Amino acid sequence: MTGTRLPTRPVTTSETSPGQRKKRRRFDLLPYVLVAPLAVFIVGLALVPAGFTVVESFFKVDTLDPPTRFIGLGNFRQIFLDPLLRTTVVNTLGYVVIGTALSTILGIAMAVTLQHRFAGRSLLIAILVLPWALPGVVEGIVWTGIWDANTGLFNSVLTSLHLIDHYQVFLGQNRWLTIFLIEIVQVWQITPLSALLVLAALQNIPGDLYESARLDGCSGFQAFRRITLPLARPGIAVAMVQAVIATLNVFDQPYVLNGAAPAGSSVMIQTYLVSFQNLNFGEGYALSLLVTATTLLMSLGVVKLVYRRVEY
Repeated sequence: MTGTRLPTRPVTTSETSPGQRKKRRRFDLLPYVLVAPLAVFIVGLALVPAGFTVVESFFKVDTLDPPTRFIGLGNFRQIFLDPLLRTTVVNTLGYVVIGTALSTILGIAMAVTLQHRFAGRSLLIAILVLPWALPGVVEGIVWTGIWDANTGLFNSVLTSLHLIDHYQVFLGQNRWLTIFLIEIVQVWQITPLSALLVLAALQNIPGDLYESARLDGCSGFQAFRRITLPLARPGIAVAMVQAVIATLNVFDQPYVLNGAAPAGSSVMIQTYLVSFQNLNFGEGYALSLLVTATTLLMSLGVVKLVYRRVEY
């Protein structure tokens, strides 16, 4: 009969053809196939070495004193009894405090400057990224020409301004001056990333908030304190975390500029010397494990103190 529609019912899975089921199964496996190479890469280069470090930190691994044997917490006890290590721990804390504070303050200032569009903004951002893109060793070599005691630019400028009457040695003489000057080099490297992270957070702040603040009579500083800083806290927190990680693991700049001298030595330099100069790999593993745990705890502390969820 014309116009009559037969009742229909949904087709169940059991009634689908084998070809359709096979096609659907392949589609479901596709995301896992795409993620598998990255997962293997992460497990092979991160998780396996991390697990190996945890296990070997409880063993005596010394090529000059074989065989490898279990000593429990012996490596950790030896670490805390080493006076040179205590010196490098204090030095590293100095790097962390100076580097995190300066890179965060400068990163916020740069991000606020770049928040609004102006002629040459894109070019300025590209130039800003260059120090972050350079390897730490290259930066150390570049800044050697600035801090050098014989032909350094810093000495030349100070003598030209008649602030000093002869060239001076700045690195290696005074402990805290050495740490500060070396950390300036690392700040030059990590500040661009901090600025970009904070800038990304600033780009999400609605412009209507600033317009309303101006209508209410808020000054530029008041708008910065009451709008910019609170709403940029997620980006600031991430910037501070990356600064903490970089400064806790600083190696290239102190080693290139000051070598293994105790005045500016860091924990990572001490780890390198223990492992590859003294060939005491067990103690090196233990020290690496402590640095990793400290980095994790300090990063979580920064997130807890600074990060706040922002909803617009």
